[in-house]
Amino acid sequence: MSLELTFLGTGSAYPSPARGASALVLRREGQCWLFDCGEGTQTQLMRSHLRAARITKIFITHLHGDHIFGLPGLLCTLSLQSSPDASHAPVDIYGPLGLRSFLWRSLELSHSQLLFPYTVHELVPTRDQCPAEEFKDFSDWDRGEALPQGPPGRVLHLDPAEDSYLLLEDEQLVVRAFRLFHRVPSFGFVLEEKPRPGKLNVQKLKELG
Repeated sequence: MSLELTFLGTGSAYPSPARGASALVLRREGQCWLFDCGEGTQTQLMRSHLRAARITKIFITHLHGDHIFGLPGLLCTLSLQSSPDASHAPVDIYGPLGLRSFLWRSLELSHSQLLFPYTVHELVPTRDQCPAEEFKDFSDWDRGEALPQGPPGRVLHLDPAEDSYLLLEDEQLVVRAFRLFHRVPSFGFVLEEKPRPGKLNVQKLKELG
């Protein structure tokens, strides 16, 4: 399995002329997976050899602005570059609880209508992931509100046995999230490649003893 990493931004707190806010792309078999999307990420993509249209999954570590403020704009740019297609697979977005509300409200308030589907899979944090005074429970934010066009997606809880969150699994790899301690609930992501059976000519080996 071929994996290629491209750092689009490694700056902290705010971008600079020579250093973008946090963003990293993993290229895997023609797809691009984006990790964090700070301000200016789409500009950095244009300067790179990557194609933004290849982004199929987005992973957000936490809800500080230097990791998410570029996301609504990037989604709008991707929409401008696409055409309506009912068969288009949704862009999967993973991140902490509250991310769905942030995206939905940002796009609604800016009258932005995306031409492609997207899903938001939210990770429910535990209270020990940040200082007690900084913890905010976003689970009731949209309860009772009508969100007729809100994005679908799963709400993922910690698996105590694995001490992680299972995000996705296919024939080649498993992707999990694990808890990090920060000023706000934060997550890291692990991509684990599955064992691959070798390709041996058993009959030939037997013939050779």
